[in-house]
Amino acid sequence: MTSRSPQPPVAQKRPVEQSHHGITSSDEYAWLRADNWQEVMRDPAVLDAEIRAHLEAENDYTKAQLHQTEDLQSVLFSEMKGRIKEDDASPPAPDGPYAYYYDYVTGGQHPRYCRIARGGSDEKVLLDGDALAKGKDYFNLGGVAHSPDHELVAYGSDERGSEYYTLRVVSVAGGKLCDDLIDDTSGSAVWTADARHFFYTRLDENHRPSKVYLHALGTAQSEDVLIYEEEDPGFFVGVGTTQSRAFIEISAHDHETSEVYLIDSSNPRGEMRCVASRERGHEYQVEHNGDRLIILTNSGNSEDFRIVTTPLSAPGRENWSDLVAHKAGRLILTHVVYRDHMVRLEREDGLPRVVITEFFGGKEHDIAFDEEAYALGPSAGYEFDTATLRFTYSSMTTPAQVFDYDMVSRGRNLVKTQEVPSGHDPEDYVTRRVYATAEDGETVPVSLLYRRSTPLDGSAPLLLYGYGAYGISIPASFSTNCLSLVDRGFIYAVAHVRGGKDKGYRWYRLGKREYKTNSFSDFIDAAKFLVADGFTQSDRIVAHGGSAGGMLMGAIANLAPECFGGIIAEVPFVDVLNTMLDDTLPLTPPEWPEWGNPVESKTDYEQIASYSPYDNVSARDYPHIMAVAGLTDPRVTYWEPAKWVARLRDRRSNDRLLLLKTNMSAGHGGAAGRFDRLKEVALVYAFALAITGKTVASS
Repeated sequence: MTSRSPQPPVAQKRPVEQSHHGITSSDEYAWLRADNWQEVMRDPAVLDAEIRAHLEAENDYTKAQLHQTEDLQSVLFSEMKGRIKEDDASPPAPDGPYAYYYDYVTGGQHPRYCRIARGGSDEKVLLDGDALAKGKDYFNLGGVAHSPDHELVAYGSDERGSEYYTLRVVSVAGGKLCDDLIDDTSGSAVWTADARHFFYTRLDENHRPSKVYLHALGTAQSEDVLIYEEEDPGFFVGVGTTQSRAFIEISAHDHETSEVYLIDSSNPRGEMRCVASRERGHEYQVEHNGDRLIILTNSGNSEDFRIVTTPLSAPGRENWSDLVAHKAGRLILTHVVYRDHMVRLEREDGLPRVVITEFFGGKEHDIAFDEEAYALGPSAGYEFDTATLRFTYSSMTTPAQVFDYDMVSRGRNLVKTQEVPSGHDPEDYVTRRVYATAEDGETVPVSLLYRRSTPLDGSAPLLLYGYGAYGISIPASFSTNCLSLVDRGFIYAVAHVRGGKDKGYRWYRLGKREYKTNSFSDFIDAAKFLVADGFTQSDRIVAHGGSAGGMLMGAIANLAPECFGGIIAEVPFVDVLNTMLDDTLPLTPPEWPEWGNPVESKTDYEQIASYSPYDNVSARDYPHIMAVAGLTDPRVTYWEPAKWVARLRDRRSNDRLLLLKTNMSAGHGGAAGRFDRLKEVALVYAFALAITGKTVASS
């Protein structure tokens, strides 16, 4: 590729030194971190002019460097948009006399929230996302919740991308906004049984959900009652309900410990009862059935979790008894409790399975599928007294299918198949699950998707995606977007590295804290395996990851740049050490259990410093790199990728493409509109195609 602007922006060096545990470090680009970052989250216009100028110069440089791909980007956007059913709708979910669903109108960017009379045709639009977003540079609809009496709808909206949501309430009958206006929330309201109050979580000055309030309809936010306040900055707070709706649940948690309180939904100002006091390393989830609680827990050396029951009147751990015993290697991910059945989602040997237990009779059976790799997930729905379970199935070749499953008769009814308007024949594609051998002998699952016509002779370019943190597993699910690469001869691959729970909780444990580097070596070994097995060549591999997966991208760039032709790092968590040392940032204290606490521990400091991508940039050849950031991102702040790119430019020994694109009006998730987001995907895909020599606009 030739460039219209050969000289990239050069950030000034203004070294700032800091010392911890007797170790001094210097950060020459610390000035890119705005001192008023909290204000910038709320109003991007207050960003320091010099910082803004640098970010905009980087954007201009990226645009110039990728100028020759603009036609390709347009084609990619049109392709991806053409695979979306523009007037799509979710299957209505029943709740008493009505069923609720989301839909889109042709050309619309944002969803509408609707309902229909159960068994009838009386459709009503309750919220119109496009109308709410009109005239705004950014708009994201948060949680939407209708009241138990079906007369009101509470919803959250974010107009900055900073995830400060404002809650509002609209009347179903008149469609008018009520006077209620609640600022600085997490985005969701949880109604009480009387439909005249709701609970919500409020963010503090450091963007942490730390307080739960009770709001009475028709009153000012200043009159709301503080129900719970978390004193530990390392714990986040959430609020929800049991499936029975009998109880409001307030949960406090970090990445390895949880604590749950219950409040009678019909008496919201009543007693708040703790189910089990927090104990470091104990995680649990609570459901309710009659006179008992049913709890998913890792207590009692149950690393892969078990399910227990306990009397509602005496929920303490001394009264817990097994309903589903622990089985090593079978990870129970979640459970939903209905009146007569319990549904659990579990994963064993890397594949998900839904298991249904009958409360009266004790029989259980499972729902599974035969493909080598697939995604499967139950949807709890709104109702408790039901024998119908809704679940979604897909694979990398099979569009999503939504089934209603009769838990008594075991019959399944296909209620929706994802439509691909431009056409999609699963028989044209192959999905496989292969296993790479890691340097310590572990086997790393890798999911593959490619066209049957793609030659497997090492000539194909390959996009290798990875994440590897927080126990999050990347499902082998259907994606219409990646087909734009696959149809151009790419192999699309997902490396299920340690740090996720793809092979049980142990797989997560061996990819965090002192074992974090396993995530990086697993990804590198997956890349080497794909070359050795004849799928591709190293210079044909484009690595891709975002957020904590962006840390993975930064680490592999330092550790094994020769294994990759290019790297795409979206909102990348690359300044790990400085971020974990800054306890004013939103996620820092809650994430010390995940990465370690370098403030208190010299060992943790040294471990993080040994792999933190920004701190390990060196004078060596790097692959082509594209970094993407969001100015109002509260999770991975914009200055992390900005500093990383600046240091790479200064220290690297070659001159391959090195690009930074900052969305100046969005946060962690990029553009909120469904089509605007596709333009960002088209940009990074055009980069991947360009660096692998596939710049032809058509497939």
